[in-house]
Amino acid sequence: MTMIRALAIGLACVVASGPGLAQHAFAQGASDAKSYPNRTVRVIVPFPPGGPADVIARFVGHKLSEDWGQTVVVENRPGGNTTIAAQHVARSTPDGYTLLIPMDTTMVLNPLTIPNLPYEPLKDLIPISMLTKNMSMVVTRIAGPKSIKDLIAQAKARPGKMNMGAGTITSRLGAVLFAKTAGIDVQLIPFKGSAEIGQAVLAGTVDFALDSTGTALPLVQGGQYRALAKYTNQPLPMFPGVPSLSEAAGLPSIDESSTWIAVAAPAGTPRPIIDKIQNAIAKIYADRATMQKLEKVGINAVNSTSDELVAFIRKESVRWSQVLKENRHLLKLQ
Repeated sequence: MTMIRALAIGLACVVASGPGLAQHAFAQGASDAKSYPNRTVRVIVPFPPGGPADVIARFVGHKLSEDWGQTVVVENRPGGNTTIAAQHVARSTPDGYTLLIPMDTTMVLNPLTIPNLPYEPLKDLIPISMLTKNMSMVVTRIAGPKSIKDLIAQAKARPGKMNMGAGTITSRLGAVLFAKTAGIDVQLIPFKGSAEIGQAVLAGTVDFALDSTGTALPLVQGGQYRALAKYTNQPLPMFPGVPSLSEAAGLPSIDESSTWIAVAAPAGTPRPIIDKIQNAIAKIYADRATMQKLEKVGINAVNSTSDELVAFIRKESVRWSQVLKENRHLLKLQ
């Protein structure tokens, strides 16, 4: 037999066996999914205990544990702007027993802002479901502007004199995008988190800010904040009387700005297991009483399919990449 004929026969065997191998892999994944989980599931949170990602991870983890009859353990691995936890999960065995609680920073902003990132979001991880969307709110102190149009008018009357605050990179991008679209010249003051933003707004250090729904809610209810607009066109039951930014400012091109939290698994995790986890989360979120409890504490719970989340991540990556490219110098980034 010639070498060429031997190679041809070998190639034919590989091609012929391809569908069989794929079918075997799917059957194995389906078999694994039927018994999944049969031991403890670890959920890795890239932040210290007590923050929004940790709270929703423990809430969903508790519900999953009840549904599955297996222990779900939350482990906090903060640091590296979520890269430490993401890299750990990306390198874990892809069997569904190690999950990650990523956020917009992990899946969208890190690849745009961190050179030599030790993981590739959509190559090394499989997004399973959205968990929350923490919408940005445009807020000011009670003595501040009475409406978005009032704020814009004041800013145009005093170009370069008003300050706006924002915390996460996503919030900063949203703030800059609003200012550019509205045609106002304001100074961006970056903060490390909502606690600092709240202090600055109440002290008058900034004239207005983008803050999260969860942080803004008690301050609005307590009469310390005025919520001028929500940075989304979607309903927010916790802020029933607050208009959307696009509507209130007369800027129809303004899209949503939010920090969001999701759940993901290592690449290679069998699709039947991914689907089983996603379906279990959808079941939790289908309970209206559960959703109302989350709304009362300022958590905007939103779930999705894996494919929907992947498409959303791709869209956000394109969108914020362009805004970042045009405004990097304003965001205090390297």
